[in-house]
Amino acid sequence: MSNLQLSDTKIRERNVTPGKPHLLAAVDLGSNSFRLHVGYHDGKSIQVLRTARVPNRLAFGMEQSGNLSSASMQYGLNALTHLRDVLSEHLPDEVRIVGTNTLRVANNSAEFISSAEKTIGLPIEVISGEEEARLIYVGIANQLSIPGENRLIVDIGGGSTELIIGKGQDIARAESIGIGTVDLRKTFFPVGELDKKSFDAAILYARSRFENFLSSSTQTAWTNVYGSSGTMRAIGDIVSKNNIGSETLTVKTLRKLMAILIEYGNVDSIKLNKLQPGRTDSIVGGLAIMIGLMEELGIDAIVPVEGGLRLGVMWDLHLRANERDRREQSVKKILARFSCDETRANRVAEYTSALYAQLKPATDAHVKLLRWSALLHEVGLAISPTNYHKHGAYMIENGDLPGFTSREQRLMAKLIVGQKGNLRKVAGVVDNFDFMKAILAIRLAVMFTQARVDADFNLLRVRLKSRIELELLPSMIAAHPTLPYWIEREQLFWREIGIDFLIKEKIS
Repeated sequence: MSNLQLSDTKIRERNVTPGKPHLLAAVDLGSNSFRLHVGYHDGKSIQVLRTARVPNRLAFGMEQSGNLSSASMQYGLNALTHLRDVLSEHLPDEVRIVGTNTLRVANNSAEFISSAEKTIGLPIEVISGEEEARLIYVGIANQLSIPGENRLIVDIGGGSTELIIGKGQDIARAESIGIGTVDLRKTFFPVGELDKKSFDAAILYARSRFENFLSSSTQTAWTNVYGSSGTMRAIGDIVSKNNIGSETLTVKTLRKLMAILIEYGNVDSIKLNKLQPGRTDSIVGGLAIMIGLMEELGIDAIVPVEGGLRLGVMWDLHLRANERDRREQSVKKILARFSCDETRANRVAEYTSALYAQLKPATDAHVKLLRWSALLHEVGLAISPTNYHKHGAYMIENGDLPGFTSREQRLMAKLIVGQKGNLRKVAGVVDNFDFMKAILAIRLAVMFTQARVDADFNLLRVRLKSRIELELLPSMIAAHPTLPYWIEREQLFWREIGIDFLIKEKIS
C-alpha cells in the first residue's frame, strides 16, 4: 500500500567491532505498529545498528466478531514486506519475531500468522502477556544497569499494558492488563472528538483496570518508575518540546497536555511539536491510561526510557547463546513447584540425551527442548498418576513458562505425551525424522528407567533409519526380568505406525 509510513533509522555512530559481529534481530508485531531492531552485543551492552517502524493498525481492524478484517491483515502483510527487506540487508545471525496482544486475542490470528510467516520467511511466536512483560523488563534492566534498584516498569501498548516490579535484574511480579491505547481511543473517542467528559470517563475506566494491582506488598515495592513504550516516550517528547513540562512525566504535566488536547477539540486538529504522523490515536489513548495509572497507583513521576520489548528479545537471544538461558531456570522452578522426583528426572534426561546423540540427528534443534521435556516428563503426577503423561503435556503446553515460546511449549508437550503409550496420539511423529528420533529417545529412556536398568551406553546401541534397531547384551535382559515385557509393548506401538523395531544381540 502506498500510504505505509516506514520510519527507518540507520544508527551510523555505532562503532562495529573488528570482523563481522554476531548480529541479532528482534521484530515486535504490536497492535499499533510492527517494529524491528538489528544490532549486536559489544561485550557490555546491545548496540542497535538499525531500527524500523511501520504502522499496521491491526487493533483498529478488529471487528465486532473478534476477527481481524481482511484489509487490516493485508496492511499488516505489506508492513512485514518492508521489514523483510530491512532484514535482508543485514542478514542477522539470529532473529526472533514475537506477536503481542492483538495476535493473542484475535479469533483468526492463526490465519494471519500463516500468511505472515510466508511473507517474512521466518517463524512467528505469539507470546503470553507475562512473557511480554518479562522481556520488557530484561530490556530495560540491562539498559539501566543500576544494580539493586527497586523499580516499576510500565509499558503501554495498543492492546495491553504491562506492569513489572523488579530489583536489579530480578523480577518480583509481572502482570499484563488488557487495556491499551487502541481500545481506549475506539471506546471513548470513537469519532475523534476530544472533550473533558470523554477524557474523565476514559481515565476512570483506566483506574478501574489498575486498582487490583495494588496490595500491601506492592505499595512500597519501588523507588523509581520507568516508561518503556514508544507511546510514553512520544508523550515525553511532546511535553518537553511544547514547554508543558520536562520529559519526566507527572500527573500535573499530563493533565496540562490533556487540557491542550481538549482545546483542539478533535484528533485531526492537533498540531504539536514532535507529534509524528500516525501517532495521534495512541497519544490520546495513552494519555488517559497514564493519568489513570498514576493516580490509581499513587505514582509521582514516570521517566520515559529507551528499551523495552525488542531490546529484551535481543538480550534474551544473547543470553541464550552464552549459557544463561532463562528457560533453564523455568524448568528448575517447575520441578521444585510440583515436587518432582529430581533423581528420576535427571536420570531420564541423561538417558534421553545419550540415546538421542546415538541416533545422530541432522541438527541440534531439538537437543535442549528434548532434555527439558525429559526433566519434566513426570510433572503430570501432580494431578494424577493415571495418564500423567497427558496431564503433563497439557500443563506444559498451556502453562506460563518464562523464556519459552508457545511453539517450544507445544513441541515439548508432544514429547511429553509421546513418552509412553500408543504413538498415534503424537501428530506428525513420522513426518520429521529428527522429531521421530527425539520421541524414540525419550521413550527408551523412560522404558529403561521403568525397568530399573542402570544403562551403560557403551554396552547398548540404538539406530533409526528405515527401522529401529536396538542392540542389547543378553546379560542386560537376563538381569532385568521386566525389560522384555516393556520391549514387546514398544515394538507393538511402533509397528502400529508402520515402523519395525528389531532387537539385536550385542557382542561384548
